[in-house]
Amino acid sequence: MSSIDKLTEYFKRFPGIGERQAKRFVYYLLHKDQSYLNELVSLIKEIKSEISQCPSCYVYFQSGGAKSCDICLGVDTDKSILMVVEKDTDYQNIRHSGFYKGLYFILGGLVAPIEKSSNQFVRIKELLKTVEEKAKAKNLNEVILSLSLTPQGEFTEVYLRRELAPLEVKYGFKISSLGRGLSTGLELEYSDPETLKNALKNRQ
Repeated sequence: MSSIDKLTEYFKRFPGIGERQAKRFVYYLLHKDQSYLNELVSLIKEIKSEISQCPSCYVYFQSGGAKSCDICLGVDTDKSILMVVEKDTDYQNIRHSGFYKGLYFILGGLVAPIEKSSNQFVRIKELLKTVEEKAKAKNLNEVILSLSLTPQGEFTEVYLRRELAPLEVKYGFKISSLGRGLSTGLELEYSDPETLKNALKNRQ
């Protein structure tokens, strides 16, 4: 197998990247000068050492020695509200919109209806632990389930509501979901700020 084919195979492992797009990436790199390639390689090598994952919300952040992200540590963060999102790109989209000021929790994926147990990357146990710890400390008023309006996203919401229900009854916090404004079948990371704002405002 040639170097072109090997690199193509690596690019195909990226989410949403097929054979044709992977090949385009390879030929794009072949047209770039050596300094560009050197910088790219250097950034890839550094990303694991410079980026940390917050132990509370699982957001990736530029650590600089900090143990938690700026949202979890922020004095202006409303720590009584916890928003659950599927992935980092959903978090980035909502945060950049600027209208939500609470805490986040990155679920890490969605629960597949055909599987008897949740995907290994879906942090169900971690979410339940986080919610209970905050509820016990009387520092939790609401959990917002902000998932894409896809069949798997809707299934995951039902699953999470069922798992969180005993804690909701025990501690008295509210479980809500994004309201009207999001189109059925829409991925959260592709929603525009105004749509997200309306969906959050009209949450139920």
